[in-house]
Amino acid sequence: MSDAAQPTAAEVRAAAEAVKTALDRHLAAVERRTGEDDPAVYEAFNELAAAAEVYDELLYDRHDEVTPFEIPGAEDSLPPYAGPEEPNALSVLIRRDYAVAEPQRLLAQAQRIEAADDEGVGGAVSDTVHGALGILFGEFEPDEIASRHKEFGLEESDSTLWVLAADEPAEPGEWLETPFEQADPGRVICRFDVSSVFDELDDGDDGDDEDLVDDIEDEELERLDADR
Repeated sequence: MSDAAQPTAAEVRAAAEAVKTALDRHLAAVERRTGEDDPAVYEAFNELAAAAEVYDELLYDRHDEVTPFEIPGAEDSLPPYAGPEEPNALSVLIRRDYAVAEPQRLLAQAQRIEAADDEGVGGAVSDTVHGALGILFGEFEPDEIASRHKEFGLEESDSTLWVLAADEPAEPGEWLETPFEQADPGRVICRFDVSSVFDELDDGDDGDDEDLVDDIEDEELERLDADR
């Protein structure tokens, strides 16, 4: 880069001040958090990430130096918003990934549900993981499965939620065959990602609580097996 194109020292310092301001706003949003997915925290996080990126670029261009930290951005792959300023409708796209961590626990839960259903087929469906998953997701709402996944023998993986702007609500049945095919990233109003990539591992005393939960769940599984 030529000297003429380099940022000035004042521009670099202004970018540093912007990072400080964004840090203060992020901390304030976290302290006022109203829930796990508080949009104010999400917005402050993105503002901090953007300010840090600008500062890092200017610092490198001016002084050939970089910052010692990197803030992961959830929206790096999304284009700028190009939807209507005042959407008349919206679509909420959710994806949650799970691993079948404990097939026997999953089968026991499905067989319990099937046994309680007067129209059950006597275990023919719930004897397979494929059939058990069909019973589980047919019986419970996705949000309930997400909150009780360990009880069902599932292990959480990545998840994402996109809120897309739409001009008008879709016609009944219009998108059911291909529900995610027409998602336009340029119409994403907000996005919330959950991934182990963002987790800060803690080796404190939390593991004791997790072991207690696992013990309770194991006892419940044994009780379910005994009732069968």
